Amino acid sequence: KDSDADDAVEQLYLVVVAIDFGTTSSGYAYSFTKEPECIHVMRRWEGGDPGVSNQKTPTTILLTPERKFHSFGYAARDFYHDLDPTESKHWLYFEKFKMKLHTTGNLTMETDLTAANGKKVKALEIFAYALQFFKEQALKELSDQGGSDFENNEVRWVITVPAIWKQPAKQFMRQAAYKAGMASPETPEQLIIALEPEAASIYCRKLRLHQMIELSSRAPVNGYSPSDTIGTGFTQAKEHIRRNRQSRTFMVENVIGEIWSELEEGDRYIVVDSGGGTVDMTVHQIRLPEGHLKELYKATGGPYGSLGVDYEFEKLLCKIFGEDFIEQFKIKRPAAWVDLMIAFESRKRAAAPDRTNPLNITLPFSFIDYYKKFRGHSVEHALRKSNVDFVKWSSQGMLRMSPDAMNALFKPTIDQIIEHLSDVFDKPEVTNVKFLFLVGGFAESPLLQQAVQNAFGSRCRVIIPQDVGLTILKGAVLFGLDPAVIKVRRSPLTYGVGVLNRFVEGKHPAEKLLIKDGTRWCTDVFDKFISADQSVALGETVTRSYTPAKPSQLVIVINIYSSEQDNVGFITEPGVKKCGTLRLDLTGTDASVPNRREIKTLMQFGDTEIKAMAIDVATSKSVKVGIDFLNY
Repeated sequence: KDSDADDAVEQLYLVVVAIDFGTTSSGYAYSFTKEPECIHVMRRWEGGDPGVSNQKTPTTILLTPERKFHSFGYAARDFYHDLDPTESKHWLYFEKFKMKLHTTGNLTMETDLTAANGKKVKALEIFAYALQFFKEQALKELSDQGGSDFENNEVRWVITVPAIWKQPAKQFMRQAAYKAGMASPETPEQLIIALEPEAASIYCRKLRLHQMIELSSRAPVNGYSPSDTIGTGFTQAKEHIRRNRQSRTFMVENVIGEIWSELEEGDRYIVVDSGGGTVDMTVHQIRLPEGHLKELYKATGGPYGSLGVDYEFEKLLCKIFGEDFIEQFKIKRPAAWVDLMIAFESRKRAAAPDRTNPLNITLPFSFIDYYKKFRGHSVEHALRKSNVDFVKWSSQGMLRMSPDAMNALFKPTIDQIIEHLSDVFDKPEVTNVKFLFLVGGFAESPLLQQAVQNAFGSRCRVIIPQDVGLTILKGAVLFGLDPAVIKVRRSPLTYGVGVLNRFVEGKHPAEKLLIKDGTRWCTDVFDKFISADQSVALGETVTRSYTPAKPSQLVIVINIYSSEQDNVGFITEPGVKKCGTLRLDLTGTDASVPNRREIKTLMQFGDTEIKAMAIDVATSKSVKVGIDFLNY
C-alpha cells in the first residue's frame, strides 16, 4: 500500500470533529490535526438539569407543527415544556429515538419514528436534522474560536455507533450524515463511522493512573471496607473533575498510558460500553511495538442500557396508578411526563449500593391533578391501596422510594449485563483477560460498578476512566486522527456471491437443477468470501474469478449476499439477505472476446464498512459498489 498517498489526504482536514450521538444524551469534541494531543469538548450548553451535570445535551428534538426543525437538546425540551397543552399536541417532540435503529429488523430509508403526540415522521429526516444541528454548532464554535468562518470541507467528521448495530443501521447513519451535508457520496472519506467500544478502547490506552479509578478488591485500607473506597475514590475524582470543569481541553499524552505499560504483547482486555440504550463489549488484544489493537471476539451486547431502569420505573408507576392512566397521561400531558422522567433521572443517579436514606421523586402537579380527575380519588389513596412495598407518599407531595425499591429497578438491567459478560468470559477466545474497562454513561452508576466488580473482580482488574461519560467522544476524535490504529477486526457477517456451478448428481439437490443450452447447472449456490467472526486485517481483500455462463454475455450481474450463519450453501436459505449488486456492462467492448472470459470479483473488508468491485480481465473494465443494506 502506498502510504504517502494516504498522508496527503489526511492533511486536507484542519480539524477532526467527533459526534457521540447517544440514546439519552449527545455531544461533540474536536481536535486540530496540527495539535492532535489536545482534545476540546464542546462548550457548555444552556439549560441543564438539577442533579445531572454533564457536558452532553439530551438527545431530544422538536419540530414545529409544519414539521420544520425547531430546536435540539435542553432548548427543545424546555420550549416543548412551556407550550400550552392545547398547542403542544401539534408540535412533534422526539426523545430516545436512536433505539429505533437497533430494534427495527428491516430498516430502510422509509422507516418512521413516532413523536410524543403520536404523529409519524421519517427517521432519516430526524437523524439528518439532529446531525445538521451538531454540524452547525461545531462549525460555529470553530469559527468563533478561530475568528474566521470555518468551512465544512475543512472538517473530517466521525460519528459513533454501537458495535452491535447491524450493517443497515450503520449505513443509515451515513445516509443521514450525507443528508445533513457533512459529506457526500462523492467524498465518503470525509465521514468515518466509528464503533463506540473501539473508540473507548483507543482512549483507554492513553490513560494515566490519575485519570482512572480502579475498583479493586484489595483488603480494607485504614479500616475502610472496599465498598467505602469505591465511594470515596469517586468523590475525589468528581472533585478533581469539578475543579477542571472550567477547562474543556483534555491533553492526551503521546506516550502510551501507565496502565498500558503493564500490558505486554498479546495481552487481552475487554471494553464494556454501557450507555443509555445499548451495552456493547469488545475484546481487544494488544500488538506491540506501536500498540495496535486486534479484535479477538466479535462485538456483542444488547439493549441493556440505562433506559431499562426507566422502563422499570414506568412499570412501577403502572402498577401503582394503573396502566390505562399512565398511557393517557403520557398522551394528554406529554410535557409533564417529560418532567416526571427528569425528576426520576436525577434520583436514579443518586442510587448507590450502600445508601440508607430514601429517595424522593417529585410528582408534577398536573400528574396529581389529572389522576384525581381520571380516577376520582387521590394519588395518596392509590399509593396506600397499591400493595407496592417500599414506595410511600410523603406529605410534601413526593413519591418516597426506599433504596431497596430503587435498586430493584436497576436489577433486571444489571443482571442482563452481568449474564452477557459471563457468556463472553466463557468463550475460548476470551481467556486470560487482564483488564475490564467500564465506560459509557451508565458506567457512572455505583450499582453497576459494584455488580461488575463482584462478578469479575477476581478474574481481571476492573477500571473506570474518570470522565467516563466522555470516554467514547475522546476516543472517537483519536480514531478520526488515526483510523488505522485498529488493524484486525472480526467480520460480523458471512459474505458471498450467488453463482451457478456445474450440476453434480448426488451432491446437489434436484430442485436446483437448471438446464441451459444443454449444460446442467446448479443454481443459487452461495460462494463464500468470508465467514462470520473470521479475522480480517485492515484493507484485506478477498478475490475470486468467475466466467460468465455464456461467453457472449454482455451484461454481467453479480449479486452479493450476507448471512449471520457460518456455513451457507445456497442463497435461498433462511437468513440470507441480498446486500449489493455489481452490474458490469461489457457492451461496446472489442468483439474479439476470448472464449473464456474472466471476471474478477474483489471484496475489501476490515474497515467498519465494506466495499466490492468486479473487473473484466480482458478489457480491464471495472465497476465498484458499496455494500448496501437499506435498499434491497
